Amino acid sequence: MEELESAIKPILAVLAATGIALLATLVLRLAVNHVFRRVPDFKSRSASATAPVFVVMLCVGLRIAMASTMSGQPWFAPVDFILVAGFIAALCWLVLAALSVAERIVLRQFTGRVTDGRRRRRLTTQVTLGRRIIGALVITLAVAGLLLTIPEVRTLGTGILASAGLISIVAGLAVQSSLANVFAGVQLAFTDALRIDDVVVVEGLWGRVEEITMTYVVVRVWDERMLILPSTHFTTTPFENWTRNSPKIMGSVELDLDWHTPVSELRTHLHGLLASTPLWDGRTGKLEVTDAVGGLVRIRVVVSATDSGELWDLRCLIRESLVGFIQTIQPASLPRQRWEMMSEPREHTPQPAAAR
Repeated sequence: MEELESAIKPILAVLAATGIALLATLVLRLAVNHVFRRVPDFKSRSASATAPVFVVMLCVGLRIAMASTMSGQPWFAPVDFILVAGFIAALCWLVLAALSVAERIVLRQFTGRVTDGRRRRRLTTQVTLGRRIIGALVITLAVAGLLLTIPEVRTLGTGILASAGLISIVAGLAVQSSLANVFAGVQLAFTDALRIDDVVVVEGLWGRVEEITMTYVVVRVWDERMLILPSTHFTTTPFENWTRNSPKIMGSVELDLDWHTPVSELRTHLHGLLASTPLWDGRTGKLEVTDAVGGLVRIRVVVSATDSGELWDLRCLIRESLVGFIQTIQPASLPRQRWEMMSEPREHTPQPAAAR
């Protein structure tokens, strides 16, 4: 009878701990949803944290139940060690899930209120990178906590601390480049030098910043390629940021034409074209003669657009329209080269004296 009771007690303890953990998770879930009921989509966005909360509650409940009913059993020590390790891992999982939920809610709240694209990109970059830094610290602490639960590891603590100076020097030399990238990533995010969705020109390629991590930056090039660069590249190498202050940008179109080109008619055609296209933002639109040497006249058109993508389309539209206008309306304006044919002078032959 005693053997049967000793076998049933662990089962009953596990069932009771599981039921209490489920009930506590449900109550906590309802309470949190009620507190944050005014936050849009909080219920759906925080659903990913339900599982780690249950695991944490279950580990706590199982350890309390086991300690109160079966602490004298010979298998209690390894089971207790597994429960403690599971609690640390579940707690780390819960913190990471909470950070992810907080990131989504903060970005949803502030990006909806902030209309300035520059501030929105800066907030997205800083919140995302901050979540990753805190997550890395939490994982590091969790691993350290798991190691400290092992008695053999705790006994080595004195020796490890004694040799900490030498270990730190060796580790610093070994991961010098990695640490430099980490600090560079933090510098990029919190000095506002580079933000997610910024338009940049790096390594001679035009692209948009897709992701900023603690060690590298992902740039989506215009042809959908992914350019992955270390964070130190952006702190040690000059690069172009077209959206650093504002996405608005200006660009130019240049044509080499003949001297017979009617500049006033081209200017009138340009103004009509700009007025008819939504790509132009109305800030700058002018046509000027910037050079007139070497047998050709250089026409330069300067226009502006709301962002680099629309500017590219606007420049292509202006170039095609001006070429078509010159070909059909003003063919004499097409660039050409001229040569002048001159006859050789005849040599003067002296006449004889009898013919004079």
